[in-house]
Amino acid sequence: MLTAQGNEPLKFKDPNLEVVAETGHFLPIGVAVSKDNRVFVSFPRQEENYQFALTEIVAGKRVAYPDEAWNNHDEGVKTDYFVRVQDLCVDEANNLWVLDSKPAPKSSIFKEEKKQQQEGYFKLVKINLNENEVEHIYTFFDLDKSVSGLNDVRIDTGNNLAYLSDPGQSALVILDLESGKTRTVLKNHASTVADSTIVLSYNGKPMVSKDGKPFSSNVNGIAITKDNKYLYYKPINQRNLYRIETRYLADENLSDSALATKVEDMGRTAISHGLIADDKGNIYLTSSTDYSIKYLTSEGDLMVLTRDSRLLWPDSFGIGTDGYLYFSCAQLQRQPVWNKGQNKVELPYKIFRIKLP
Repeated sequence: MLTAQGNEPLKFKDPNLEVVAETGHFLPIGVAVSKDNRVFVSFPRQEENYQFALTEIVAGKRVAYPDEAWNNHDEGVKTDYFVRVQDLCVDEANNLWVLDSKPAPKSSIFKEEKKQQQEGYFKLVKINLNENEVEHIYTFFDLDKSVSGLNDVRIDTGNNLAYLSDPGQSALVILDLESGKTRTVLKNHASTVADSTIVLSYNGKPMVSKDGKPFSSNVNGIAITKDNKYLYYKPINQRNLYRIETRYLADENLSDSALATKVEDMGRTAISHGLIADDKGNIYLTSSTDYSIKYLTSEGDLMVLTRDSRLLWPDSFGIGTDGYLYFSCAQLQRQPVWNKGQNKVELPYKIFRIKLP
């Protein structure tokens, strides 16, 4: 067994790291930033400490977005409001895409206890940021919702496709934005499957559930380059980063075995949850076991952007035209499910930003 060790650091701060917003006891997950630097943050539905699924940060405060109706608390209706928002991204045309993802318990990395739920629920919502209106809803009508666990989404405006990581299926899902049909690719490929020998550890304690099962996630974070040429991805429980050219993902005539030959191993990086690309070709990776944000340069060098003891499970990224990298810290390793029922979260939750290199 290999241990991805994270020793609890002495309290230290990077003076260049800025707090964008504090969200109190509300757990932030997804982050996205528009072309005019509007900041959006999503929050997973929880039995307690839940108010809005999707918010815009205005003057440091959370405002329901696109309105309060879409943030209704009732779980009875599913098509015209959010059930459990997981990830956000802004495409090159400045549309906000919202992945509303509630997987079946067996496919969830959050260890949800509702065993009676046999199928997940997923939709992808496209919001026109100029009009602040929902423009399209994709329902994944052909996806096996009993095994899928859609986690992150990125939009390929060149090929009119959405790419989604699916740790539940250990695969990538490709959504055709014209037809609404999906394809599942690279299922159980070496690049999409977690390394079962890697156990995350923080402060000398393995991250395990009450039944002793270590945290594990297959393919999770994904990023698309600004020119739409490459999709980068990796499981959390792997150190290596992978990429594939989108022209191959867009080619429906390629068999999965042929597609697998197009995967490139970019080498050892970090235990990471979120990925994003900037316009210089840098690929940013969260790195929770050493409380840092790293980036892989276009030359293949792995660099540290920031390291700070407040970076407790840095999770999702957004990049503004203001030259800043924005991100959430989910503190997942401090949640009760990984601490024998004890809540070790440090409040308030925070959204950070730091200048790009």
